[in-house]
Amino acid sequence: MEPSILVASQLSALFPPTPPIAVHSSQKDLPSLPRPNEPAHPHEHAAFSSIFHSPPTGTILLRVTGAGFVLELLSLSDDIPPLRFDFPAPILPSPSIVLSESDELHVLLATRFGSLYRIVVPIRDGAPLWTPLPNRRWYREYVLQAGSIDGLVHVQGTHSVLIALPGGSLLRLEADALGSDTQDDVWRETRSDARSFLHSIASLLPALHSAPPGGSDIVSLSTHPQPTDIGNVWTLSRDRHLRMWAARGGCVAEYALPSTAPGRSVPARNPSPSPANPSVLLPPEPQRLICVFTPEHSDDPHVLAFIPTEGSLSSGGFFQLFVANGDVLKPLTVFEASETSVHCHLQDFTVLDDTLYTLWDKQGQSMVDVRGLAWDASEEQITGGWSSATYAQEAELTPAYMDELLLLPGSAAEKFFDAIMRPGIFSPLTLQTAITQYIDTCRSLPPPYPPQLLVSYATVGEQIASVVGCTVQRTKDPKTGAHLDENYWNALKRDWEGFIARCREIERNGRWPLAIGRGSPDDGVIVVERERVASLAGEDLPLRLHRQLSSSETMDSQFALLELLWTMRTRLGPRLMLSLEGRLNDVVHQEIAFSYADIIQDQVRVSSFREQVDEGLESWILGRLQGIGKIQEAARFVLDIIGGFDKEVKREEEDAELLSRPISPDWLRALTASYASTSIHARYDIALALVTLLFFLADDLHEWDQGLLAEVFVVFRGIAMLRYVARQPAGENAAPAAQGQTGAPGPGGDDEVVAKLRNMHVSASTRGAKFQPAHPLVHRLVHLYAHSQGLPVAAHRFLDATGLLQSLSPAHATRLEVLFCERVRVLGYREVAREVLAWLPRTPGVTYVLARLWLDEGRYDDAASAMEILAGSFGSHSALSYDDQEALAVVLPGEKVFATQFDFYLHVADLFKAALTTYHDVFFTQLALSVAPPGLDTLALWHGIVKGLTDLGQYEDAYTALVSSPYERLKRECTSQLLYRMCEENAVDRLMALNFAGLAEEVEDALAFKARNADPRIRPFYSRILYTWYVSRGDYRSAALTMYQRARKLAALTGDPAAFAELAELQLEAYVVAMNSLALVDSKNQWITLPITGETGHEPRKRRRLSRHIPESKYALGRRDAELVELKDMQYEYALLAARVELARRDPTLLPSGAGLSLPPPSIVLRLAQASRFNTAMAAARSLDVDMSDLFGHLTSRCLRLSRNPDSVMSEDTSDWLLTDKISSWHGTPAEKGWRYLRQSLERHDGPQTDYRYTKVALETIMAFDRASPPPPWLVHTLEASHSEHHPEYLIRTCLRFEMLECALDHTLGMMRRSDTRLTDDLPKTAAATWLPYTLIDQVLVAADAQSDLSPRGRGLLGDLRTEIASRMKRVQKFSPAAA
Repeated sequence: MEPSILVASQLSALFPPTPPIAVHSSQKDLPSLPRPNEPAHPHEHAAFSSIFHSPPTGTILLRVTGAGFVLELLSLSDDIPPLRFDFPAPILPSPSIVLSESDELHVLLATRFGSLYRIVVPIRDGAPLWTPLPNRRWYREYVLQAGSIDGLVHVQGTHSVLIALPGGSLLRLEADALGSDTQDDVWRETRSDARSFLHSIASLLPALHSAPPGGSDIVSLSTHPQPTDIGNVWTLSRDRHLRMWAARGGCVAEYALPSTAPGRSVPARNPSPSPANPSVLLPPEPQRLICVFTPEHSDDPHVLAFIPTEGSLSSGGFFQLFVANGDVLKPLTVFEASETSVHCHLQDFTVLDDTLYTLWDKQGQSMVDVRGLAWDASEEQITGGWSSATYAQEAELTPAYMDELLLLPGSAAEKFFDAIMRPGIFSPLTLQTAITQYIDTCRSLPPPYPPQLLVSYATVGEQIASVVGCTVQRTKDPKTGAHLDENYWNALKRDWEGFIARCREIERNGRWPLAIGRGSPDDGVIVVERERVASLAGEDLPLRLHRQLSSSETMDSQFALLELLWTMRTRLGPRLMLSLEGRLNDVVHQEIAFSYADIIQDQVRVSSFREQVDEGLESWILGRLQGIGKIQEAARFVLDIIGGFDKEVKREEEDAELLSRPISPDWLRALTASYASTSIHARYDIALALVTLLFFLADDLHEWDQGLLAEVFVVFRGIAMLRYVARQPAGENAAPAAQGQTGAPGPGGDDEVVAKLRNMHVSASTRGAKFQPAHPLVHRLVHLYAHSQGLPVAAHRFLDATGLLQSLSPAHATRLEVLFCERVRVLGYREVAREVLAWLPRTPGVTYVLARLWLDEGRYDDAASAMEILAGSFGSHSALSYDDQEALAVVLPGEKVFATQFDFYLHVADLFKAALTTYHDVFFTQLALSVAPPGLDTLALWHGIVKGLTDLGQYEDAYTALVSSPYERLKRECTSQLLYRMCEENAVDRLMALNFAGLAEEVEDALAFKARNADPRIRPFYSRILYTWYVSRGDYRSAALTMYQRARKLAALTGDPAAFAELAELQLEAYVVAMNSLALVDSKNQWITLPITGETGHEPRKRRRLSRHIPESKYALGRRDAELVELKDMQYEYALLAARVELARRDPTLLPSGAGLSLPPPSIVLRLAQASRFNTAMAAARSLDVDMSDLFGHLTSRCLRLSRNPDSVMSEDTSDWLLTDKISSWHGTPAEKGWRYLRQSLERHDGPQTDYRYTKVALETIMAFDRASPPPPWLVHTLEASHSEHHPEYLIRTCLRFEMLECALDHTLGMMRRSDTRLTDDLPKTAAATWLPYTLIDQVLVAADAQSDLSPRGRGLLGDLRTEIASRMKRVQKFSPAAA
């Protein structure tokens, strides 16, 4: 038979852990059994497994995990999550899957506590096979009458279940009615015994029955596979008795099998039913020892039984084939197992297409033996014998192998970590379990714990790199104080070795074989292990040769050079081979400037290769080479083996075939990746040995064909690249540096231990990282390439599609090589892509991929430099060869080379734009613009340049590009964008330095729009910026308008009392700036106009509107009315707001109620006066044109209180009048200062223009306060000295009103005397010249006469007044005739 090999994939790397669905039992008071927790046997390892396949469902893998409590269903045909069920009791072997009428999938199983469960999975066309819904009723339960059982369970069909009972009895359960979502199944139990009743009684008597106890217990049970109408059951007991049971009649046939192989002769036709009882029984555990099938040439069922002979030195047991003809078992033939099965244990076997497939446990590893069945002794010679298949040889992480790894450069932790993270070495489950156990072990030590144990990690790899070795401390020599680095590294190495040993033990248990079967035609023969699932595949030539060379098998003469190479490789030793491998990698990484013969001779000289090789080995090699003869032809043959594909690989396929091919499931892709990786490693070992041979022949290489040497190195380069990719884990290659610990770092750095582990495809948990499906890089690459039917063909087509083994010259990078690198980059494996690109020469295609990689990594300058250099490869002057052009086109959009540099620059600009690197986007857009074809619309390019330069803050360059653009529409659109960005970035000074010739109107419109609509409280303050723009250009009226509008907007925002103070300050500032700007305008034109808005009606003063009677026909429709604001209006608003601010500052309680924000000007002045803010109140009243009578009344009252009670100055706030700098410098008491302040205030604010109204108020206030004390003389003198003729009359009336008769007499007498003086000096020309308020004088006389207690002075004044009146009357009479 064709040589085969096992290829496996890890289940934990394919299927995510899903929460199980809890299954409950109707039985009450079930005991709670503990679930064993063995360190080397995680609960995720399966204890039992089986394979089911049907066209509607595909291939399904059934597993029993969770220490026997969890049933798990995995679909190998569809990428859906597993379906898991958690049972309350251990599951008995063996649960099974059956198909019910192609619309339901039934899983039947029994538990130790006597419950029979049926899980129903409905099948729907076009829908996923299942969806794990915990709220659905998945199962139905039936409780056995026998109670708890502990035997073998076999499912014969949807309606029949068989259970082996102690003593060899068989319990058959027939379903009378299947349940539903609300009802359970109804079963009928029937028990059958293997022997008669009398024989059973005799078996109890030792004298009559010599069989050992338990010999009749059934250890294997089988029926014909479904679908079938054969209801018979075949069992094998511990005493090797094969029995056939009828569906209704119990045991109908029995055959005793020998304990050793009877040879190849066929036993007698009627064998004895009771041969000699063997003394050694079969193990009591359930085993797979019977297989029932129907061959293609017959309609009778055949039974193949296996008897193990583990003590045999020739095989692991023998098989005996029977045919069931009615109720008779007829033996056909007996044959032994293969010689490779010695000391192995048979786990499972099956017959598929008349071919026997056996699965052996070979020291914890799976081994499959295959042979065709012989139906009689005459066919034994034509079956072809046994063919064994195992896994390809892989390096085990033994201590010796780890010591070899230490020969490589780098730290021990880096190399150990890289070894355990290689794909296929350890499963994600193994790594997770090992690190969890490692942490538990470390935490079992007394605290304090290293900090690495107390934090959570994002990935399992990161957790391993950080935690392993964290307990190793770097100590010092107690005598010298020097660090004991050697002790530290030895301890760290032992710690890593212990962790790796833990991983090896868990992984070895996970690789324990369980079952063998067949799925779909694409799946082939499937081998199921505890934590892996494998497939039996054909062995390609490199794998077969590698296996034969490793096992030192005899080979054909055409492979003589291969034998020589392998022997040479083995005898050179690992140290020298590792050194040569490193030098070879350096050689193929370099650009070739010399011939390969010279390079190899130089490497031989530098590495002292000759001195390290034993002379005897060299002589032996040279002698063998002479025997081979044509070395160059043999070397070409070896190259063909390394780079050849012998599985019907074709480079191109029909498009219809690719489109019709179904999508491969993830499991098959994983197997393809695993097969490809295995073949890659085998080819690499052969290639390395071939290149090593060149070092022996260094002196003769000048005579070789230089093309052959180049081909050798290019093939080695390709296979080395594939090997590097195949060793990458599920993410970026994580290579930690020296392991360090917080608080006790090792000599190496510890920052790089976790730095490269962020892309591992695992998720984090609260305590540690939990694994998720993690696919190696090769798996993901296989997914990108078309999958073919058949595992070897698919793997070979993948290897061929990469193109890495098809190149002929190391100076060129082919189309497929460049495409391979690009696909690695697209997958996100940047470090891997960087490494594989380093192997290839810098052709244009490689340069482009490298630039894209640098772009992904954020190395934008390097990417831009590479892209700029690459631009010369495009256009009419390009000198690209056809191969380089083809390789470059495959990674460009549309797989076409750009026709012009203009198109390439645009493409590169788009790349940088997508990477958000504006600088390089603008740079390449400018380059594209510089080579743009004439007549092409470049509006979008100009727009991108202006916008990009604006975003970069290069505003002057953006302005230059803007004004240089030939598109007026672009100028209008981008001007506002440039303005707004400069304003937002506080580049106002740079903005004002720009001229904007021809764009001033757009600038003003843009800034004015923002000034009108933007919040004036938030930066940038567009109104201030626009004001600066106008001032810089001498437009003071527009500047004043801008700031006045800002003040208006701020006023509209003062509704919030909490923000009043801040907004008011801003508003005052705006008013001041607006007034200053308007003051620079000609005094005749100090006004501005602005449209009337809804805010105008709320202003404190009525504004003048422009005429509304202008014919509207002269203006556009919808023209708004305008408002005229003069400088004095601004001053008025400023003063009102300042007064309100001062009032609010003095009395904050006015703000919450809003009263302080709406008080009229008189009330504001009054409140300021009441608060003793006399200076502020007077200034506000003067600016607001408010009467200050009440103000001076309050000021006079305050002066009177100070005169009456000087100490009151200590309890009152006088900061705004008595404590100012000017008043504080005056001499005198506070009362004197107050009166002086009152006098100066009256002199400043009172006079003829006010008719001395405020002086009168002060006088009345004083008189009202104290009539006994005369008012200050200066106050009376002010009124007397005034030129108004009504003031003396006012004084007289005021004195009368306050009953101050002496003062009234005095003022009346003085008035008459002054009048007489005027009459004497100037002759009266009219009758009115002699007028006096005689009525008032009469009132004074009457009041004086009525005053009984008039003082002597008062009586004297009264007499003088009467005398003066009489004298005046005489004088007036003299003037009367003259007047007449």
